[in-house]
Amino acid sequence: MKFSTKQEPDELRSEAVVRPSAQVTVALLTGGSDRPYVYGLTKALLSKGTALDLIGSDELDFAEFRSQPGVNFFNLRGGNRPGAGLISKVFRILKYYARLIGYAATAKPKVFHILWNNKFEFFDRTLLMLYYRMLAKTIVFTVHNVNAAKRDGDDTKLNRLTLRIQYRLADHIFVHTEKMKLELVEEFGVAGARVTVIPFGINNAVPNTRLTPREAKQRLGIRQSEKTILFFGRITPYKGLEYLIGALRKISARREDYRLIIAGRVDRCEQYWAAIREDIRDEVQNGQIRLRDEFIPDDETEVYFKAADVLVLPYRDIYQSGVLFLGHSFGLPVLAADVGSLRDDIVEGKTGFVFQSEDPVDLEKTIVGYFASDLYADLDSQRRQIRDYAAERHSWDVVGEMTMRVYAKLLRLRASGKSSNDVPSDSLDLQALHKEASANSRSGH
Repeated sequence: MKFSTKQEPDELRSEAVVRPSAQVTVALLTGGSDRPYVYGLTKALLSKGTALDLIGSDELDFAEFRSQPGVNFFNLRGGNRPGAGLISKVFRILKYYARLIGYAATAKPKVFHILWNNKFEFFDRTLLMLYYRMLAKTIVFTVHNVNAAKRDGDDTKLNRLTLRIQYRLADHIFVHTEKMKLELVEEFGVAGARVTVIPFGINNAVPNTRLTPREAKQRLGIRQSEKTILFFGRITPYKGLEYLIGALRKISARREDYRLIIAGRVDRCEQYWAAIREDIRDEVQNGQIRLRDEFIPDDETEVYFKAADVLVLPYRDIYQSGVLFLGHSFGLPVLAADVGSLRDDIVEGKTGFVFQSEDPVDLEKTIVGYFASDLYADLDSQRRQIRDYAAERHSWDVVGEMTMRVYAKLLRLRASGKSSNDVPSDSLDLQALHKEASANSRSGH
């Protein structure tokens, strides 16, 4: 069984896959975090023959890449020391920037691919970008959030100005949705030719063992008959956890067999979280809510996704969510608020359902409707269909191929003395890329 997908825009169809004839050498500037995305992209680019300088931290010291030809790991950032004082933190950050500036001055790669900015974003967006340009580096920038401050409700003129500067200084920009590309063009004046929409690669850094859903529930002390809802990932106001709690209470007034798992660390919102934690104290004590408000290691993640019957994303605002694809990678249906581009990645009744944002009543109806649906009734068999759908739509092989094509185009332009605005963006036949990825997977390449 195959789920129907939205037709790709015209600009992404027509050309056959073309690989660069010579090896491309790239510096991946990670900001020292986002382990799942860095792992997936690094693995994909290495499989395409790219040589990489991976600029990272203790968090990104992947054992799989330590002795692998083609990748040089530069641990410029080190690790975070819990309880370190302000002076110690400032010194560590300044030391990191000094190392980064020194690396850039002597770096061999011509392409600098920025996955995330560092601690002082205004500096990164302006002076650091100008420094890279002064060194004649070709700059590629993956924009995961077009304007995170706008999403979080604390946007400023200075924030928008520095974003505009960084977007203008980048030679090419990757985004994950057409909506994000439109925002770059309309709100920041970025030429459409300099923006490529690529899939958000599915998380392949988290282990997926033979642990069964039944065994996972047993590990968490949840009965097989209990309808289990999962909220996973960083806890922060824009994710709207309070709406999910409100919906659960409406359901619990009539039913006693619903359980909510909250698993993830609190992210710079202590006052917000303190109010929620006090509010749910009784539910935590009686076991209706299972709470683990800390970072969940990769090797423990699958227990939560396999113990759950559904993942809920009650977000107020978002561009796109990696947690959604992580859920689908475990075959878990997703109930998502209708914000950003989440609707585009939900096939109603097949991979999940969509509800109105900031509306606990509609969320309550959606949760109850899900547990009365054929999708839940046939969940054991549907899990594989959801996994296959996610793997096809969000293949790292496709992401790697598209990324390599952009690198090759930029290097051709650089060699000819042209700018990235001189020619229209390459058209990409995503269907051909997906077919090639599937063929490579079956043949073991």
